[in-house]
Amino acid sequence: MRVEQLELSEWESALPSDGYEVFHRPEALEVVADHTDAEMKLFGGFKGQQPIALLPVFVQRKSVGTAVTSPPPSLGIPRLGPILMPTSPKRRKQEKVNNEFTEKVLQQVGTDLDLDRRLAEVGVESPMAEKVVDRLDVDSRLTLFRMECNAAYGDPRPYSWGNLQVEPNFTYFLDLEGREAEEVKKSFSKSLRREIGDAEDLDVTVETEGLSGAREIYRATQRRFAEQDEPFGLTWEYVRDLFEALSAEDRARAYVARDGGGEYLSGITALYSNDHAYFWQGGAKAIYEGTAVNSFIHWRLIEDLVEDPPVESVTKYDLMGANTERLCRYKAKFGADLVPYYVVESPGAAMNVAKRAYKLVQ
Repeated sequence: MRVEQLELSEWESALPSDGYEVFHRPEALEVVADHTDAEMKLFGGFKGQQPIALLPVFVQRKSVGTAVTSPPPSLGIPRLGPILMPTSPKRRKQEKVNNEFTEKVLQQVGTDLDLDRRLAEVGVESPMAEKVVDRLDVDSRLTLFRMECNAAYGDPRPYSWGNLQVEPNFTYFLDLEGREAEEVKKSFSKSLRREIGDAEDLDVTVETEGLSGAREIYRATQRRFAEQDEPFGLTWEYVRDLFEALSAEDRARAYVARDGGGEYLSGITALYSNDHAYFWQGGAKAIYEGTAVNSFIHWRLIEDLVEDPPVESVTKYDLMGANTERLCRYKAKFGADLVPYYVVESPGAAMNVAKRAYKLVQ
Protein backbone atom coordinates (compact mmCIF):
# COMPACT_ATOMS: atom_id res chain seq x y z
CA MET A 1 0.00 0.00 0.00
CA ARG A 2 1.14 3.52 -0.84
CA VAL A 3 0.10 6.32 1.54
CA GLU A 4 0.13 9.93 0.33
CA GLN A 5 -0.97 13.31 1.59
CA LEU A 6 -3.77 14.64 -0.59
CA GLU A 7 -5.02 18.01 -1.69
CA LEU A 8 -8.72 18.68 -1.04
CA SER A 9 -9.61 18.14 -4.71
CA GLU A 10 -7.83 14.77 -4.65
CA TRP A 11 -9.64 13.88 -1.43
CA GLU A 12 -12.99 14.65 -3.07
CA SER A 13 -12.15 12.37 -6.01
CA ALA A 14 -11.13 9.56 -3.66
CA LEU A 15 -14.29 9.59 -1.50
CA PRO A 16 -16.50 6.50 -1.90
CA SER A 17 -20.24 6.65 -2.48
CA ASP A 18 -21.06 5.65 1.11
CA GLY A 19 -19.57 4.70 4.47
CA TYR A 20 -18.43 8.14 5.62
CA GLU A 21 -19.62 11.03 7.79
CA VAL A 22 -20.91 14.41 6.65
CA PHE A 23 -17.74 16.08 7.99
CA HIS A 24 -15.67 13.94 5.63
CA ARG A 25 -17.23 15.96 2.81
CA PRO A 26 -14.68 18.30 1.17
CA GLU A 27 -16.90 21.36 1.60
CA ALA A 28 -17.16 20.64 5.35
CA LEU A 29 -13.44 19.94 5.75
CA GLU A 30 -12.58 23.20 4.02
CA VAL A 31 -14.71 25.17 6.49
CA VAL A 32 -13.28 23.27 9.45
CA ALA A 33 -9.72 23.96 8.27
CA ASP A 34 -10.56 27.68 8.05
CA HIS A 35 -11.90 27.79 11.62
CA THR A 36 -9.24 25.86 13.53
CA ASP A 37 -5.67 26.74 14.40
CA ALA A 38 -4.67 23.14 13.65
CA GLU A 39 -3.07 22.09 10.37
CA MET A 40 -5.24 19.73 8.30
CA LYS A 41 -3.51 16.70 6.78
CA LEU A 42 -5.48 14.43 4.42
CA PHE A 43 -4.04 10.93 4.06
CA GLY A 44 -4.96 8.50 1.30
CA GLY A 45 -3.98 4.86 0.97
CA PHE A 46 -3.73 3.50 -2.57
CA LYS A 47 -3.38 0.15 -4.30
CA GLY A 48 -1.98 1.25 -7.63
CA GLN A 49 -4.22 4.17 -8.56
CA GLN A 50 -7.20 2.81 -6.59
CA PRO A 51 -7.95 4.60 -3.28
CA ILE A 52 -8.58 2.02 -0.55
CA ALA A 53 -8.38 4.07 2.67
CA LEU A 54 -8.67 7.71 3.79
CA LEU A 55 -8.03 9.62 7.02
CA PRO A 56 -8.15 13.35 7.84
CA VAL A 57 -6.15 14.51 10.86
CA PHE A 58 -5.54 17.91 12.42
CA VAL A 59 -2.17 18.74 13.95
CA GLN A 60 -2.19 21.38 16.67
CA ARG A 61 1.14 22.64 18.01
CA LYS A 62 1.48 24.38 21.36
CA SER A 63 4.31 25.21 23.72
CA VAL A 64 3.39 22.15 25.80
CA GLY A 65 3.59 19.80 22.80
CA THR A 66 1.59 18.60 19.80
CA ALA A 67 -1.91 17.13 19.48
CA VAL A 68 -3.03 15.03 16.53
CA THR A 69 -6.82 14.77 16.39
CA SER A 70 -9.59 13.60 14.10
CA PRO A 71 -11.86 15.54 14.44
CA PRO A 72 -10.39 18.75 15.86
CA PRO A 73 -11.96 19.76 19.20
CA SER A 74 -14.65 22.32 19.97
CA LEU A 75 -16.23 22.46 16.49
CA GLY A 76 -19.28 20.29 17.12
CA ILE A 77 -18.00 17.40 14.99
CA PRO A 78 -19.32 14.15 16.45
CA ARG A 79 -17.11 11.72 14.49
CA LEU A 80 -14.48 11.66 11.77
CA GLY A 81 -11.57 9.19 11.64
CA PRO A 82 -10.70 6.63 8.95
CA ILE A 83 -12.65 5.48 5.90
CA LEU A 84 -11.83 2.00 4.58
CA MET A 85 -12.56 0.96 0.98
CA PRO A 86 -10.91 -2.46 0.51
CA THR A 87 -11.37 -3.92 -2.96
CA SER A 88 -11.84 -7.46 -1.65
CA PRO A 89 -14.82 -8.74 0.39
CA LYS A 90 -12.58 -11.26 2.16
CA ARG A 91 -12.06 -10.64 5.86
CA ARG A 92 -8.31 -11.35 5.66
CA LYS A 93 -7.83 -8.76 2.89
CA GLN A 94 -9.95 -6.17 4.72
CA GLU A 95 -7.94 -6.59 7.90
CA LYS A 96 -4.70 -6.33 5.93
CA VAL A 97 -5.81 -2.98 4.44
CA ASN A 98 -6.82 -1.71 7.89
CA ASN A 99 -3.57 -2.83 9.55
CA GLU A 100 -1.27 -1.47 6.84
CA PHE A 101 -3.05 1.86 6.53
CA THR A 102 -3.09 2.41 10.29
CA GLU A 103 0.61 1.60 10.60
CA LYS A 104 1.66 3.78 7.67
CA VAL A 105 -0.41 6.79 8.74
CA LEU A 106 0.96 6.64 12.29
CA GLN A 107 4.43 6.39 10.79
CA GLN A 108 3.82 9.41 8.59
CA VAL A 109 2.37 11.51 11.41
CA GLY A 110 5.14 10.34 13.70
CA THR A 111 7.73 11.41 11.14
CA ASP A 112 6.25 14.89 10.91
CA LEU A 113 6.15 15.32 14.67
CA ASP A 114 9.64 13.91 15.22
CA LEU A 115 11.04 16.20 12.54
CA ASP A 116 9.15 19.18 13.98
CA ARG A 117 10.75 18.59 17.36
CA ARG A 118 14.28 18.21 16.00
CA LEU A 119 14.05 21.26 13.75
CA ALA A 120 12.43 23.38 16.44
CA GLU A 121 15.51 22.88 18.58
CA VAL A 122 17.56 24.78 15.99
CA GLY A 123 14.83 27.30 15.15
CA VAL A 124 13.94 25.91 11.71
CA GLU A 125 10.34 25.67 10.48
CA SER A 126 9.35 22.11 9.61
CA PRO A 127 9.03 21.09 5.94
CA MET A 128 7.26 17.91 4.81
CA ALA A 129 9.07 14.90 6.24
CA GLU A 130 11.09 12.83 3.77
CA LYS A 131 11.78 9.84 5.93
CA VAL A 132 9.57 7.53 8.02
CA VAL A 133 10.26 6.61 11.64
CA ASP A 134 9.03 3.40 13.22
CA ARG A 135 5.70 4.76 14.43
CA LEU A 136 4.02 7.66 16.21
CA ASP A 137 5.60 8.07 19.62
CA VAL A 138 2.34 7.70 21.52
CA ASP A 139 4.20 7.36 24.82
CA SER A 140 5.79 10.79 24.52
CA ARG A 141 4.52 13.45 26.90
CA LEU A 142 4.87 15.88 24.00
CA THR A 143 2.37 14.11 21.76
CA LEU A 144 -1.36 13.55 22.17
CA PHE A 145 -3.40 11.45 19.74
CA ARG A 146 -7.20 11.41 19.82
CA MET A 147 -9.68 10.18 17.23
CA GLU A 148 -13.46 9.70 17.27
CA CYS A 149 -14.05 7.21 14.50
CA ASN A 150 -16.54 7.06 11.69
CA ALA A 151 -19.50 4.90 12.77
CA ALA A 152 -18.87 2.63 9.76
CA TYR A 153 -15.33 1.93 10.99
CA GLY A 154 -15.78 -1.25 12.98
CA ASP A 155 -12.24 -2.49 13.62
CA PRO A 156 -10.02 -0.19 15.74
CA ARG A 157 -7.76 -3.06 16.88
CA PRO A 158 -4.68 -1.84 14.96
CA TYR A 159 -4.69 1.32 17.07
CA SER A 160 -4.93 -0.73 20.24
CA TRP A 161 -2.01 -2.85 19.05
CA GLY A 162 -0.13 0.43 18.55
CA ASN A 163 -0.40 1.16 22.32
CA LEU A 164 -3.36 3.51 22.01
CA GLN A 165 -6.46 3.27 24.20
CA VAL A 166 -9.71 2.26 22.46
CA GLU A 167 -13.16 2.65 24.01
CA PRO A 168 -16.69 2.44 22.55
CA ASN A 169 -19.12 5.34 22.48
CA PHE A 170 -22.66 5.20 21.14
CA THR A 171 -25.22 6.93 18.96
CA TYR A 172 -28.80 6.20 17.87
CA PHE A 173 -29.58 5.38 14.22
CA LEU A 174 -33.25 5.37 13.21
CA ASP A 175 -33.50 3.10 10.17
CA LEU A 176 -35.87 4.50 7.53
CA GLU A 177 -34.99 2.34 4.54
CA GLY A 178 -38.05 0.95 2.77
CA ARG A 179 -40.46 2.25 5.43
CA GLU A 180 -43.53 4.48 5.18
CA ALA A 181 -43.79 7.47 7.51
CA GLU A 182 -46.72 6.08 9.50
CA GLU A 183 -44.92 2.77 9.92
CA VAL A 184 -41.99 4.66 11.42
CA LYS A 185 -44.29 6.58 13.76
CA LYS A 186 -45.86 3.35 15.02
CA SER A 187 -42.43 2.28 16.28
CA PHE A 188 -42.25 5.37 18.53
CA SER A 189 -43.26 5.20 22.17
CA LYS A 190 -46.85 6.05 23.07
CA SER A 191 -45.80 9.24 24.87
CA LEU A 192 -43.78 10.44 21.85
CA ARG A 193 -46.70 9.84 19.49
CA ARG A 194 -48.95 11.77 21.87
CA GLU A 195 -46.54 14.74 21.93
CA ILE A 196 -46.49 14.83 18.13
CA GLY A 197 -50.27 14.63 17.93
CA ASP A 198 -50.74 17.38 20.54
CA ALA A 199 -48.41 19.70 18.60
CA GLU A 200 -50.23 18.97 15.34
CA ASP A 201 -53.48 20.13 16.98
CA LEU A 202 -51.95 23.50 17.90
CA ASP A 203 -51.26 26.51 15.69
CA VAL A 204 -47.63 25.38 15.32
CA THR A 205 -45.90 25.14 11.95
CA VAL A 206 -42.55 23.53 11.17
CA GLU A 207 -40.87 24.62 7.95
CA THR A 208 -37.38 24.49 6.51
CA GLU A 209 -35.73 27.88 6.49
CA GLY A 210 -32.40 29.14 5.19
CA LEU A 211 -29.52 30.87 6.90
CA SER A 212 -31.80 33.12 8.98
CA GLY A 213 -33.43 30.04 10.48
CA ALA A 214 -30.06 28.47 11.19
CA ARG A 215 -29.05 31.65 13.01
CA GLU A 216 -32.15 31.59 15.23
CA ILE A 217 -31.40 27.96 16.08
CA TYR A 218 -27.81 28.87 16.89
CA ARG A 219 -28.85 31.74 19.16
CA ALA A 220 -31.42 29.59 20.99
CA THR A 221 -28.79 26.87 21.51
CA GLN A 222 -26.31 29.45 22.78
CA ARG A 223 -28.89 30.80 25.26
CA ARG A 224 -29.72 27.31 26.49
CA PHE A 225 -26.06 26.53 27.22
CA ALA A 226 -25.72 29.84 29.07
CA GLU A 227 -28.82 29.04 31.18
CA GLN A 228 -27.24 25.72 32.15
CA ASP A 229 -23.90 27.43 32.86
CA GLU A 230 -22.17 25.23 30.29
CA PRO A 231 -19.51 26.35 27.79
CA PHE A 232 -20.56 26.77 24.17
CA GLY A 233 -17.54 27.01 21.91
CA LEU A 234 -19.12 27.30 18.46
CA THR A 235 -18.95 30.73 16.85
CA TRP A 236 -21.69 31.99 14.58
CA GLU A 237 -19.10 32.60 11.85
CA TYR A 238 -18.19 28.90 11.84
CA VAL A 239 -21.80 27.71 11.94
CA ARG A 240 -22.72 30.18 9.18
CA ASP A 241 -19.88 29.12 6.90
CA LEU A 242 -20.59 25.42 7.45
CA PHE A 243 -24.33 25.82 6.84
CA GLU A 244 -23.76 27.84 3.68
CA ALA A 245 -21.18 25.41 2.31
CA LEU A 246 -23.29 22.32 2.99
CA SER A 247 -26.67 23.80 2.04
CA ALA A 248 -25.21 24.78 -1.35
CA GLU A 249 -24.91 21.01 -1.92
CA ASP A 250 -28.36 20.27 -0.37
CA ARG A 251 -26.63 18.83 2.71
CA ALA A 252 -27.96 21.18 5.41
CA ARG A 253 -31.47 22.23 6.43
CA ALA A 254 -32.82 24.38 9.24
CA TYR A 255 -36.18 23.13 10.59
CA VAL A 256 -37.91 25.91 12.53
CA ALA A 257 -41.10 25.71 14.62
CA ARG A 258 -43.19 28.90 14.92
CA ASP A 259 -46.48 29.76 16.58
CA GLY A 260 -49.48 31.23 14.80
CA GLY A 261 -47.99 34.72 15.05
CA GLY A 262 -44.70 33.64 13.48
CA GLU A 263 -42.71 33.71 16.72
CA TYR A 264 -39.77 31.33 16.97
CA LEU A 265 -40.39 28.37 19.29
CA SER A 266 -37.55 25.94 18.58
CA GLY A 267 -35.55 24.46 15.75
CA ILE A 268 -33.12 21.80 14.55
CA THR A 269 -30.25 22.14 12.11
CA ALA A 270 -29.84 18.88 10.20
CA LEU A 271 -26.79 17.85 8.15
CA TYR A 272 -26.67 15.11 5.51
CA SER A 273 -24.03 12.67 4.35
CA ASN A 274 -24.76 10.10 1.63
CA ASP A 275 -26.01 7.67 4.29
CA HIS A 276 -27.34 9.64 7.25
CA ALA A 277 -29.20 12.72 8.34
CA TYR A 278 -27.70 14.18 11.52
CA PHE A 279 -29.45 16.02 14.33
CA TRP A 280 -26.59 18.50 14.60
CA GLN A 281 -27.71 21.59 16.50
CA GLY A 282 -30.76 22.95 18.30
CA GLY A 283 -33.60 21.19 20.02
CA ALA A 284 -33.39 23.44 23.08
CA LYS A 285 -36.29 22.66 25.42
CA ALA A 286 -39.43 24.46 24.22
CA ILE A 287 -42.95 24.20 25.67
CA TYR A 288 -45.86 25.88 23.86
CA GLU A 289 -49.31 25.80 25.45
CA GLY A 290 -48.23 22.88 27.59
CA THR A 291 -46.83 20.85 24.70
CA ALA A 292 -43.18 20.05 23.93
CA VAL A 293 -42.67 21.04 20.30
CA ASN A 294 -39.29 19.40 19.64
CA SER A 295 -40.85 16.00 19.02
CA PHE A 296 -42.94 17.60 16.27
CA ILE A 297 -39.80 19.07 14.68
CA HIS A 298 -38.08 15.67 14.71
CA TRP A 299 -41.19 14.15 13.15
CA ARG A 300 -41.30 16.70 10.31
CA LEU A 301 -37.63 16.04 9.62
CA ILE A 302 -38.24 12.28 9.59
CA GLU A 303 -41.25 12.67 7.28
CA ASP A 304 -39.06 14.52 4.80
CA LEU A 305 -36.40 11.83 4.99
CA VAL A 306 -39.01 9.23 4.07
CA GLU A 307 -40.91 11.24 1.46
CA ASP A 308 -38.57 13.97 0.13
CA PRO A 309 -34.96 13.60 1.32
CA PRO A 310 -32.44 16.23 0.17
CA VAL A 311 -30.02 13.37 -0.56
CA GLU A 312 -31.83 10.37 -2.07
CA SER A 313 -29.44 7.76 -0.67
CA VAL A 314 -30.00 8.75 3.00
CA THR A 315 -31.57 5.83 4.88
CA LYS A 316 -30.93 6.62 8.57
CA TYR A 317 -31.48 9.47 11.03
CA ASP A 318 -28.65 9.92 13.55
CA LEU A 319 -30.29 11.23 16.73
CA MET A 320 -27.01 11.68 18.65
CA GLY A 321 -27.05 12.01 22.44
CA ALA A 322 -26.63 8.31 23.29
CA ASN A 323 -23.69 8.96 25.64
CA THR A 324 -25.61 11.25 28.02
CA GLU A 325 -28.01 9.48 30.37
CA ARG A 326 -30.56 12.28 30.68
CA LEU A 327 -30.80 12.54 26.87
CA CYS A 328 -31.13 8.78 26.40
CA ARG A 329 -34.45 8.69 28.22
CA TYR A 330 -35.91 10.86 25.45
CA LYS A 331 -33.98 9.54 22.43
CA ALA A 332 -34.89 5.94 23.24
CA LYS A 333 -38.55 6.81 22.57
CA PHE A 334 -37.85 6.84 18.82
CA GLY A 335 -37.16 3.10 18.74
CA ALA A 336 -33.80 3.66 17.06
CA ASP A 337 -30.88 1.22 17.05
CA LEU A 338 -28.03 1.75 19.49
CA VAL A 339 -24.85 1.82 17.38
CA PRO A 340 -21.26 1.85 18.70
CA TYR A 341 -18.36 3.88 17.39
CA TYR A 342 -14.85 4.02 18.75
CA VAL A 343 -12.73 6.64 20.49
CA VAL A 344 -8.97 6.15 20.12
CA GLU A 345 -6.57 8.17 22.25
CA SER A 346 -3.23 8.29 23.97
CA PRO A 347 -3.38 6.45 27.31
CA GLY A 348 -2.29 7.41 30.79
CA ALA A 349 -2.87 10.00 33.49
CA ALA A 350 -0.58 12.51 31.77
CA MET A 351 -2.86 12.43 28.74
CA ASN A 352 -5.86 13.40 30.87
CA VAL A 353 -4.03 16.58 31.83
CA ALA A 354 -2.97 17.14 28.23
CA LYS A 355 -6.54 16.80 26.97
CA ARG A 356 -7.61 19.68 29.17
CA ALA A 357 -4.66 21.76 27.99
CA TYR A 358 -5.66 21.15 24.36
CA LYS A 359 -9.36 21.62 25.16
CA LEU A 360 -10.17 18.13 23.88
CA VAL A 361 -12.76 17.43 26.56
CA GLN A 362 -15.95 18.60 24.84
